Amino acid sequence: MKVYADTSFLVSLYCLDAHSASAIRQVRRSNPAMMLTPLTELELANALELRVFRKEASSVEIRAARAEMQKHIQSGFFSMVAMPVTVHELAQRIAFRQTAATGVRTLDILHVASALLLRAERFWTFDAHQAKLAEDEGLRVR
Repeated sequence: MKVYADTSFLVSLYCLDAHSASAIRQVRRSNPAMMLTPLTELELANALELRVFRKEASSVEIRAARAEMQKHIQSGFFSMVAMPVTVHELAQRIAFRQTAATGVRTLDILHVASALLLRAERFWTFDAHQAKLAEDEGLRVR
């Protein structure tokens, strides 16, 4: 199963939080083909560093999380995929359809547009707004 996981899901996979147990169970149960775009990789790196800034995790914990993520990239757990060339065009169409009514953020739109263009079979997120956007755009969420 091809899965596009957003940053909220990946942070929970690599750092202990309220959703970590659920994220780990879901990965173990599904044995997915996880796609990772440069956008997601950057946003995850920044989200991990923000945990240090907010004093939610230590720099040692975040280094360990980054090392685990690199191990997953090297082992093939993640399939590194380029951002689709037409992602911005689709994202703009989604923004015109959705933003005025729902208030979705640009990065959320870019994740959903990427998942659509990469033909993800599932979209995994713990963000309720992003889940709604993904469902509204035809993606199967968790």
